[in-house]
Amino acid sequence: MREFAQKYKVIVVLKGANSAIATPEGDVHFNSTGNPGLSTGGTGDVLTGVLTALLAQNYDSVEAAVLGVFAHGLAGDRVAAQRALLV
Repeated sequence: MREFAQKYKVIVVLKGANSAIATPEGDVHFNSTGNPGLSTGGTGDVLTGVLTALLAQNYDSVEAAVLGVFAHGLAGDRVAAQRALLV
């Protein structure tokens, strides 16, 4: 992931249990939010929308990726916590 980001000068978001972001400079950021519920179909589309919205607000690309992945995971954590209270 790091090599790919550096070689092609792109930001790579690897969505998973611990989502990771690789930058063209070779940095890798690991996300601390999220849960298995985010593996549900369509959540990657939501993440894409969050990232696009941040970019449209003129966030730097790396900042948008890190913030967007964090916010996406946090939203998933909050939904999981609410559902746990309802059970």
